[in-house]
Amino acid sequence: MTSHDLIRKPAFVRWGIAVDRLPAGAWIALQALALLPAWTWMARRLADGADDPLGLLALAALTALACLHRKALRASPALVWLAAGTGLTLAATLAHGTLPPLLASLLAVLAGAATLLAFLPRQVAAVPVLLLAVLALPLLSSLQFYAGYPLRVLTAEASHWLLAPFFTVWREGSTLLVDGRLVIVDAPCSGVQMAWLGYFTASATALWARLADRTVLARLPIVGLTVLAGNVLRNTLLVAAEGAGWPLPAWGHELLGLAVLGTVCAAIAWQMQRPAAPPLSFGVRHAHAA
Repeated sequence: MTSHDLIRKPAFVRWGIAVDRLPAGAWIALQALALLPAWTWMARRLADGADDPLGLLALAALTALACLHRKALRASPALVWLAAGTGLTLAATLAHGTLPPLLASLLAVLAGAATLLAFLPRQVAAVPVLLLAVLALPLLSSLQFYAGYPLRVLTAEASHWLLAPFFTVWREGSTLLVDGRLVIVDAPCSGVQMAWLGYFTASATALWARLADRTVLARLPIVGLTVLAGNVLRNTLLVAAEGAGWPLPAWGHELLGLAVLGTVCAAIAWQMQRPAAPPLSFGVRHAHAA
C-alpha cells in the first residue's frame, strides 16, 4: 500500500462527508423556496430597469463565501442564528402583501443571511455577511429618492466652503452659483452609488481579512466618512472646473469619478484590513536590584 493510498479517504468516507453537509444545503434550499415571493419581486425590479443591478455583486459575494466554506459547514448549526433565520422567514412570509415589498424583501435577505451564519464556521464574522445581504437588495433607487436630495445639499454646502477662498460662491438648495455661473449638484453627485460600493468593499475586505465582529463595527464609521470626503472632493473639482470656465467633457466627468471612486474604495480596504493598534500599557516601573 502506498502513502497516497493511506492519505486518500475511502469512497464511503467521502460519501459520508457529502451526506453530512446535506442538511445545511437542504435547509437553505427549503428556506429559499419559502421566500420565493421576495426573490421574484427582486428579480422583477432588476429586470424592469427600476434599479441598478449592483445587488447581484453582493449576491455573488455571498455565494462565493458559501462555496469557499462548503467543506467546513457545521453539522450542528448555531441554534441562535437558526432560530433568527426561522423567525425572520416567518416574518417575511407574513409581511408579503402587507408591508411594502422592499421591507418584506429586507426581512427575507436577513433571514437567508441568518440561516447561512448558522452553518458557517464560527470564525466568519456576522456583521459583513448581514451587510452584504442588505446590499443585495435593489435599494439604490429608493435611497436616491429618500436620501439623495439631503446628500446633495450636504455635498453642495461642503463644496461651497471649499470653493469660497477661490470663487464668489452662493448656495441655494443643491445649486451653486460660482462667479455668476449656475452649477447644479444633480442626482449622480449625491454619492449613493459610491456609498454602496464603499460598504461592499468594507464587507468583502472584512471577510477576506477574517476580522472579528467587534473590529468590523469599530471600523464601519470610517467608511461613511471616507465616502463623504470622496464625494465632496469629486463634486468640488467638477464645480471648480465649471466655475473657472473650463467645464470637463462627459468622458472627463466619468474619468474623474472613476479615479475618486477607486481611491475611496482603496482607502476603505486599507482601513478595514490594517492591523489593530496594540493596547496602551500603563505598566509600573520596577526597580532592578543592583
